[in-house]
Amino acid sequence: MTQPITLITGASRGLGAATAEILAAKGHHIIALARTTGALEELDDRIQTKGGTTTLVPLDVKDEEAVKRLCISVNERWGGLDYWVHCINHAPPLSPANHAAQKDWDSTFNTNVRMTQQLIVNLDPLLEPRKGTAVHCHDPRAGEKFFAAYGASKAAQKALFDSWRAEVSGLKRRVVCFEPAPMPTATRARFFPGEDRAALTPCADEAARLVSLL
Repeated sequence: MTQPITLITGASRGLGAATAEILAAKGHHIIALARTTGALEELDDRIQTKGGTTTLVPLDVKDEEAVKRLCISVNERWGGLDYWVHCINHAPPLSPANHAAQKDWDSTFNTNVRMTQQLIVNLDPLLEPRKGTAVHCHDPRAGEKFFAAYGASKAAQKALFDSWRAEVSGLKRRVVCFEPAPMPTATRARFFPGEDRAALTPCADEAARLVSLL
């Protein structure tokens, strides 16, 4: 298979799904990873209708062994990755810093930080042989009131990608930070209920801007 191989983590909805559809239309084979099987199948239907191809991976990134098995499979089947677009976010309930539940802190940092680091560990060797590109989707909420857990985790996540980008600078892969405009996603609806969603930027528009970076 000579077409670009692209892994999208968080591909079932929002920016991840929109990016998958655009790249599939450009000839990429999409490895679509998310927890929600039904939403992945709907994505697959939309892509196949337009002549694209996908491999669906219904997987929770907190399952470290499953992530390792996925990476082994990708290596055996394709010999590496051309692109990795990381769109997974765990969004805890908003709360003051001194009232956030410990379970929310733990779950947020486990997904947004710890497992992001594990993904970098496992995916870097797949990107290197194909001179691949990793894209981190950032949400700059650090320091905003009521965003303590989420904002801190996203700042830590960006720090991981920034360090990785500095470490591979000039080598056989590239790391890009993408900061999308506010979009009408399910995560944003949880943060800002009642917001006028018509005033937000469509996910497809931001996906097109993300793809332009590749």
